[in-house]
Amino acid sequence: MDKKEMFRYLDTCAQELYCVSDAVWEAAETAFDETVSAQALCKALEKAGFRVQRGVAGIETAFTGTFGSGRPVIGILGEFDALSGLSQKAGVCRKEALVPGANGHGCGHNMLGAASLGAAMAVKKYLEETGASGTVVYFGTPGEEGGSGKAFMAREGVFDGLDAALTWHPNDYHAVWTGSSLANYQVRYVFRGVSAHAAGDPHHGRSALDAVELMNIGVQFLREHIVQEARVHYAITNTGGFSPNVVQAYAEVLYLIRAPKTPQVEEIYQRVNKIAQGAALMTETEVEIDFVKACSNVVPNTVLERTLEQNMHLADRPRYTEEEMAFIRGIAQTCTRDVEGMRAKLRRTGADEKLCAEIEAQLEQPMYDFIMPYAPLDTVSAGSTDVGDVSWVCPTAQVYTATWAAGTPGHSWQIVSQGKSAQAHKGLLYAAKIMAGAAVDLLCDPELVRAAKDEHARRMGGAKYVCPIPAGVKPRKMH
Repeated sequence: MDKKEMFRYLDTCAQELYCVSDAVWEAAETAFDETVSAQALCKALEKAGFRVQRGVAGIETAFTGTFGSGRPVIGILGEFDALSGLSQKAGVCRKEALVPGANGHGCGHNMLGAASLGAAMAVKKYLEETGASGTVVYFGTPGEEGGSGKAFMAREGVFDGLDAALTWHPNDYHAVWTGSSLANYQVRYVFRGVSAHAAGDPHHGRSALDAVELMNIGVQFLREHIVQEARVHYAITNTGGFSPNVVQAYAEVLYLIRAPKTPQVEEIYQRVNKIAQGAALMTETEVEIDFVKACSNVVPNTVLERTLEQNMHLADRPRYTEEEMAFIRGIAQTCTRDVEGMRAKLRRTGADEKLCAEIEAQLEQPMYDFIMPYAPLDTVSAGSTDVGDVSWVCPTAQVYTATWAAGTPGHSWQIVSQGKSAQAHKGLLYAAKIMAGAAVDLLCDPELVRAAKDEHARRMGGAKYVCPIPAGVKPRKMH
C-alpha cells in the first residue's frame, strides 16, 4: 500500500468520520464532562480494531487506542471538548442558539477528534497491508479548553513512550503550524467575608465582592509591569448573590495568566497572589488561592513540520459545489476578515513574489483554497494549547486545514454553525490524510525519526519536562 492508496482508503471511511464528528458536535460537552463524545470515539476505535484503554491517567474521559508493535511509536492527538454558552443552530448564517445558554463547538474540536481518528485508522491499515514495524496510538485528550487535559496526562507519563506526535486544528486556511505558544496557569481566587444588612448594619459587614473588585483593579495596574507578550484574563464566576442590600460574604474570580515561558507565568502568578492577598487585607476578608490547571509553551520541530508540509501538497485539497459555496458566502458576509494581517503572514514566509501574488489574489475570496507557504518562524502566538506539554516530552507538530469560511473568528457562533457543513467534513478528511501521510513517512524512515529527535534534544538544551501543574491538583469540571 502506498500513500495514494491509503488516501483512497480514507475516502471510503469519510462518511463514518463525518458521522463521528457530527455526533460529537451534537453532544457539545465541556472539559472533563465529555462522556458521550469519548464513548463515540472509543466505539469507533474498537470497531476499527484498536486496543482501547479508557480512564487513562485517572481521567474518566481520557483514553487511548493502540495498534501495531515495535518502533517507532507514533502518537496522534484527538480533542473533542466544546465551549460553554456557544449553542448555535447548524447551517444557518445568523446567530441563533439551538438551546439558549447551552454549549457549542466553537473551536471545532468535534472535527479535530474525528480527523485524528481517521489518520490513526489509515496508519493502522498501512501497517496491516505492509507488515511494517511500528505502533500507532490515538490519544483521546479531554479538556483542552480551560482544562489542559494533555498536561495532566503528561504529568502521569502517558506520552513518555512516543517517538513523535502529530495533531491538527481546524482553521480558515491551510498551513503548517510553526513557532511557539504561551504557557499559562488558571487559578481560582475565593474570597470570604461577613454578611450584613447593607443599609442598617453595613459596618459589621466585610464584602467579598469588594475584595474581588479591588483585586481586579490591582491586576489592571500590574499589566503595565509584566513582559509585553503576557496576557492576564479574568471572569467573575460568583458575585455573592443578586441582593444589593446584603453585604456579599462570598465571591469568586477565575484568572488565566499567560506568558511565553512557564517561569514567567510563575513570576506573574506570585505577583497576582500578592494582589489578591492585599485585596483581602484591605477588605478584612479571607482569600483562598485554588490552582486549577496549567500548560506549557510549544517546543516546535521543523523536521516534523516539513514532513507535514510535504504531505499537505501530496493530498488533494478540498473542492466545493456551488450549493456549498452559497452557504460559505453567507457565513463570510457575517465575518470581518483581516486581509492585511493575512498579507503580512504571507510576506513573513519569504515566499517568492509570483507565489505571493497568486495567494494575495485569493484573499478576497469567501473560502481560502491556498496553502500558506511554510517557513519556520520564532514567533509566539497569543494563544495557548496543552499540545505544548506533549511537545516537551517528544517531537510534536501540527497542521491547520480550512474548515471555515475566510475570516471566521475563533470561539464564535459562526464556527458552531459550520461544524456539520461540507467544508468542515472535507477539511477534516484533508487533515486526516496529511497526518496519516506524515506518520507513514516516520514509519518508513528511521533517519527522519532520528532527525526529529535530535532537533527536539537541541531545542530542549538538556532540560527535562516538568509538569507545571502541582502534584495533588486534579482535573475538574468548570461548571
